[in-house]
Amino acid sequence: MQAAADTADRNQQTDGRQTRAASVAHGTRNPDRRTSRRHTASHGRSRQERYERGTRSYTMSHIRGKDTTIEVLVRSYLFARGLRFRKNDKRYPGHPDVVLPKWHTIVFINGCFWHAHSNCSAFSRPKSNVEFWSAKLLRNTERDERQHAQLVAAGWHVIVVWECELAKPVREARLAKLYDQITAMPGTEPGVIDDTIPAKSRNNQPTAEPDDTMQPR
Repeated sequence: MQAAADTADRNQQTDGRQTRAASVAHGTRNPDRRTSRRHTASHGRSRQERYERGTRSYTMSHIRGKDTTIEVLVRSYLFARGLRFRKNDKRYPGHPDVVLPKWHTIVFINGCFWHAHSNCSAFSRPKSNVEFWSAKLLRNTERDERQHAQLVAAGWHVIVVWECELAKPVREARLAKLYDQITAMPGTEPGVIDDTIPAKSRNNQPTAEPDDTMQPR
């Protein structure tokens, strides 16, 4: 009877190994599951914990490259005031957030952190991984300066609107000033709807065919 029991145990172990092998082959089992568990344990936090609200990982995972809240805010205001524009136009350095051809003006709407807004209470350098962040933010500011210089050299008027300038207490004043800055440039009379952008594109999407120049048209 003991021999029979030993044989049954061996058969059960063999069946278990075959089942696990079949699961891996069919993609229903992760062959590195044990390794993954050890990796998670060594870091002390699960994936869910790393991306919980309030952590840096959570913040970084929710950052958008375009159509951010402040960009939409500025565009909505300009559109309501009768100005028409292109957005994120890839023909120009930096893919400007707002391009107003008739006014020869480009507007960048910058987050204070990513563009390292100097003398700004909303900007503070991370306390961890200092070398990485210092180098990254320096590259960002140098890139901004280079792109702005290229646009100015091509005849554009470049305006930067900062995230901190759009805080509720000062928002209306900054947006009104932006409108005045734009319409002070050579163009039509203030308040006249800009018809440079075809009517079918008044959802603010670029419709013109790319040209080979950065010159204002």
